[in-house]
Amino acid sequence: MKLTGAQILMKALKQEGVNTIFGYPGGAVIDIYDELVKTDIRHILVRHEQGAVHAADGYARASGGVGVCLVTSGPGATNTVTGIASAYMDSIPLVIITGQVPSHLIGNDAFQEVDIVGITRPCTKHNYLVQKVDELAQIIQEAFFIARSGRPGPVLVDLPKDVINAVTVYHPPKKAKMRSYNPTYNPNMKQLHKVIELVRMARRPMIFAGGGVILSKAHKELTAFARRAQIPVTTSLMGLGAFPATDPLWLGMIGMHGTYRSNKCTAGCDLLIAIGVRFDDRVTGKTDAFAPQAQIVHIDIDPTSIRKNIPVSIPVVGDCRITLGHINKLLEKEDLGNLSEKRSGWFAQIAGWKAKTQLAYEQGTDIIKPQFVIEKLYQMTDGEAIITTEVGQNQMWAAQYYHFNDPGHFITSGGLGVMGFGLPAAIGAQVACPDKVVVDVAGDGSIQMNIQEMATAVQFGLPVKVVILNNGYLGMVRQWQELFYEKCYACTCMEHAPDFVKLAEAFGAVGLRATRPEAVEDVLAEGLSAKKPVIMDFVVEKEEGVYPMVPAGKPITEMLLV
Repeated sequence: MKLTGAQILMKALKQEGVNTIFGYPGGAVIDIYDELVKTDIRHILVRHEQGAVHAADGYARASGGVGVCLVTSGPGATNTVTGIASAYMDSIPLVIITGQVPSHLIGNDAFQEVDIVGITRPCTKHNYLVQKVDELAQIIQEAFFIARSGRPGPVLVDLPKDVINAVTVYHPPKKAKMRSYNPTYNPNMKQLHKVIELVRMARRPMIFAGGGVILSKAHKELTAFARRAQIPVTTSLMGLGAFPATDPLWLGMIGMHGTYRSNKCTAGCDLLIAIGVRFDDRVTGKTDAFAPQAQIVHIDIDPTSIRKNIPVSIPVVGDCRITLGHINKLLEKEDLGNLSEKRSGWFAQIAGWKAKTQLAYEQGTDIIKPQFVIEKLYQMTDGEAIITTEVGQNQMWAAQYYHFNDPGHFITSGGLGVMGFGLPAAIGAQVACPDKVVVDVAGDGSIQMNIQEMATAVQFGLPVKVVILNNGYLGMVRQWQELFYEKCYACTCMEHAPDFVKLAEAFGAVGLRATRPEAVEDVLAEGLSAKKPVIMDFVVEKEEGVYPMVPAGKPITEMLLV
């Protein structure tokens, strides 16, 4: 059977189980689009290629699968770079398909030509320039295999126009197998026996879980481990939802804007079990002072992440779910003694830290506090909404005051910190989970980065909700200027912003606004019940800060609390 490259691509995508593509057409990929509409793959037409990648990212996280986007050559391809870099830092499995000029024009500065393979080499897990149509089916299969296996990540496939149009006899690809790429899934059991011994002996243990637990679908194993061994749990920003926030063992998030008790536990623990983390600088603060009394166990599928930032006592290379499964089986055979008695002093200390300093704010009668909006959102959604965020204060308040019991319910750009991420990510999550309430928590600055994607939400009937915490500033930068630059608010005041209610209506969405505390609940109730996209504009305290806060370069125990 003879097929064109475009037809082979569609066949390969179907074989990988792809049912949704986020994209934007152009000349280099027009033949692919001509074939795409003949299939039952759903295409979500975004308004900017950056939005396509973020939407595919949100889709991947919410669905647990691989997100796919399709864009044209030149500016279409370069517009994806920010989204690709974000997915790379957060280890999100994506396949990005870009069009390219015909092979004989590559290197000639042809119209809409860029070396997207070279541009994205530092921020993709792997990428391909397809040179022969005969190789296309195998490359697509390899791209998905690489994207979803081991430590996940984005893979880019660049398709020259002549390859798209070329005709060849189609041969089904062989099962993807690469000699140079063999992730280690099963841990060394000798190392696990050492871990069990440390757990048995520890009096002040602590678990630090990250996004790797969610990506490997290890949340149930993590919860079972923590409860069996009676070990309190903290997570990174990316790990929120990996452990139930309503569990008594939950410490809250760790790091620069982590809870007081979580950060103090890190300094006081004698055993730190790190699972699926990379010890980001926003977590560790001053590395020399991080967990100074602890023996550290680090479990991760990526061997290059272990000992990269923090020295560890016991490295364990392996998949988080498989590794925790083995640990739980070993614990079933282990006599751990009276854990309540052994660790009574530790839990008393944690309770004291919690009682001394909790996440708190004072809501008056005149001005809305942003934390109040998030708390009400949590209550009115029963904690079951999928929350995406932009980046900045809105992101941190969402992480602190919305409590996540399940994985895949907090979707944010953690590593790269991309403003404009939240709305397209919410669109992707809503496509993946049409029956869930999906809310983008945004700032008035960040929402304007990709506000055009409201048109996408309206066109495809995706009832995403946007909650804008509108303080008239680029809030996080303003907070730093307040604390460290004598309130010199250089270029952070958003002196002019659109009327978000009218803007929502112009897009065909619902626009709502609250300017006083007593209106917050009514606006949320109306917005959450609407069956179409909604922008809710909450005019909040202009100079409210995110606390606790660890200043840059300081140990995470040196927190600013007000």
